[in-house]
Amino acid sequence: MSSPEIAIRLKRLDHGAGLPLPAYATEHAAGLDVVAAEDVTLAPGARHAVATGFAIAIPEGYEVQVRPRSGMALKHGITCLNTPGTIDADYRGEVKIILANLGDALFEVKRGERIAQLVPAAVQRARFAEVAELDDTARGSGGFGSTGR
Repeated sequence: MSSPEIAIRLKRLDHGAGLPLPAYATEHAAGLDVVAAEDVTLAPGARHAVATGFAIAIPEGYEVQVRPRSGMALKHGITCLNTPGTIDADYRGEVKIILANLGDALFEVKRGERIAQLVPAAVQRARFAEVAELDDTARGSGGFGSTGR
């Protein structure tokens, strides 16, 4: 069974020339790998919005989530801040990936290196309805670790 697809228009920017477009690495991958369009050195504790060399037009009713690559996180302590990040359907600027170095050594991001994954997702809109009381549940107001006891 194949998953439904949406069409996302992509505009390659001048500094993205020659780079691969976001692509699935395997047949059943959930995220499209995205590569860096610039060389960046991240010191421990540093962060940088890494250029990708493209902008996208996401269809109304969808978002694209930005997620870290697990191998970079495990091996080097490199992650995406604001994860999952959201690219809204009305944004038309360059897609940038906020990378952070949580490791203890310099990390070199090389142009063309896979740095994150993009996961398209449907958006469920909501509206809030103010009420005087909320219904009771077994959990109640217990939070932040209360279910782990």
